[in-house]
Amino acid sequence: MKAGTATNKKTVYLDATVFSYLHDKRPSLRFQSVLTRKWWRRERSKFHVFTSRDAVEELAAGMYAHKMHALTTARQSRLLPFKERIAEVAAVYVREFVMPRKLTGDAMHLAYASEYGMDYLLTWNCNHLANANKAKHIEQVNARLGLHTPRIVTPMGLFEEEEA
Repeated sequence: MKAGTATNKKTVYLDATVFSYLHDKRPSLRFQSVLTRKWWRRERSKFHVFTSRDAVEELAAGMYAHKMHALTTARQSRLLPFKERIAEVAAVYVREFVMPRKLTGDAMHLAYASEYGMDYLLTWNCNHLANANKAKHIEQVNARLGLHTPRIVTPMGLFEEEEA
């Protein structure tokens, strides 16, 4: 089930890393932060953008300099309603070793995006989510669960092609 799409716009679920990198000023993450801000300004309006209370809670639990900015931005986003099925799907991801046991937030983000039939899951988590080595495993588990598998990409993957 799509999360309320009345137009031809694609849907995108944002995990906590997107909100965090949007406001991050550390030199070590400059590349990701600049790209995230560029996507936010230029591309975001081309999509129906959603997040979840789990993303907001993940941001709230962290200790970092730009926490209030990241939280404010996330809270202003459209939140997908929690369903018990999302927690059940996340538990399957952990049990099937799709996502790590210690980082259940990753499993929840994938479960939201899958359960709501999002076209994309936008993340900077390249270890557990935007990882080509995990894609097939995610697709197989979602197929068994009867779920759509979103394309999991970083903001770099959702820029409209510019003419040369």
